[in-house]
Amino acid sequence: MGEVKRKGARSIKDIPHEILEQLNKGEIETVNLVEWLAVDQIRLLENLLKQHDRMDYFLPIQSSVEQLNKQTVTTVNEAIGVGIFEQIRLHNDPDFFTSISTHKADLVRCWATYSIGKNPELDIGEVLSQIRLFAADTHFGVREISWMAVRERITTELEKSIAILTTWTSAEDENLRRFATESTRPRGVWCKHIEKLKTTPELALPLLEPLLADSSKYVRNSVGNWLNDASKTRPDFVIQLCRKWEKENNSTATAYILKKALRTILK
Repeated sequence: MGEVKRKGARSIKDIPHEILEQLNKGEIETVNLVEWLAVDQIRLLENLLKQHDRMDYFLPIQSSVEQLNKQTVTTVNEAIGVGIFEQIRLHNDPDFFTSISTHKADLVRCWATYSIGKNPELDIGEVLSQIRLFAADTHFGVREISWMAVRERITTELEKSIAILTTWTSAEDENLRRFATESTRPRGVWCKHIEKLKTTPELALPLLEPLLADSSKYVRNSVGNWLNDASKTRPDFVIQLCRKWEKENNSTATAYILKKALRTILK
C-alpha cells in the first residue's frame, strides 16, 4: 500500500505539536497554506545550518530578517533566501546550494530560488534555465516563490524573457506552462507591476496565444488572470483578443478563460 497523504489543519492552532516540530526541523513538507504560514522560518534556518555544519551563516541572515520593515512569510522567505545566496557566494559554497535545492522541506527549496534570481553573474537565459526545476516543483509554495524570485530579472529583460518563456508554453508539464504566464502577469500578486505590459500587453501575445484552450485549469486560471490584469489599463486590447479567441475556438476551455479575463470589464 502507498503512503497515505497527510491532511493539513484548517487553522494554525489546530496543527499538532509534533507536526509543527517536524516542519520546523525540515523533516516534512507543508501540505497547505495554513502550515506554510505556521512554520518558524528562523528556527527552520537554524536547524538546517546545524544539520549542514554551517552555523557561521546564521547571524548575518538573522540580522537581515530582523531589519525588515514588515515581516511576512514572503518577505522573511526572501530575506533568508538572499542571505543564503550571499553566504554561498562569500564562502564559495556551491555544494550548499545543491543541498537546499533538493531538500525535503519546501520552504528550504524556496530559499534556493533566490540564489538564481539574485545572481548577477547569470544572464536571463541561465536564470530561466535554472529556475525550471523549481517552476516544475510538486509543491505549490515552491512554484509560487520560483516566479517571484526571478520576476525582477524577467521585467528588466522583458522581450528576451518572453521569447524564452514562449517555448515553455508547449511544455508537457502544466506547471511550466503556467509559469510562463504567472511570472509575467502585468499586475501580479505580492509583487511589483510590470508597467510595460500594463501599457503594451501585445508584447505577451506569443505567450498567451498558445494557451487559449489549455487542457489544464491551473494554466487557464493564470491566463484568465493575466488578461484580467491587462483589462484594468488596456480594456480595448482584452476585448479585441477575447472576441478573436471566441471566433477561433468555441471550446469550454476557451470560454472559461474569457469569463475570467472579462470579469472586471463586465462588472
